Amino acid sequence: MTREGDASGAVEDDTSAAAEQLVGLDRLLHEPARLAIVSCLYVIEKADFVFLQNQTGFTAGNLSSHVSKLEDAGYVGVEKRFVGKRPQTLLTLTGAGRAAFDDYRSTMRSVLDGVDAATN
Repeated sequence: MTREGDASGAVEDDTSAAAEQLVGLDRLLHEPARLAIVSCLYVIEKADFVFLQNQTGFTAGNLSSHVSKLEDAGYVGVEKRFVGKRPQTLLTLTGAGRAAFDDYRSTMRSVLDGVDAATN
């Protein structure tokens, strides 16, 4: 299907704006595994590593690698402690992580709304 904008260029403007928004997405969050981690942490106060591993289905190594990247960016807080003699790792979404996820969701909503408007 070929679409042409009217004389005002409305369709072209919509797609250009959507493309610009996509280019500006937070690439750290846009990666599917990290997006899954942040999505899980967004709705709960804190989670232990095993819970998050079960929720995402990631291997321990894969989850650890992605959590480290999120921690380095300041999006996830990591607390290591012992419960009895067993180690436990607790993960929380930081204020910066929550704000970044809110921005990501807002941008994606705007892009998808723009696509809907351009196809109608």
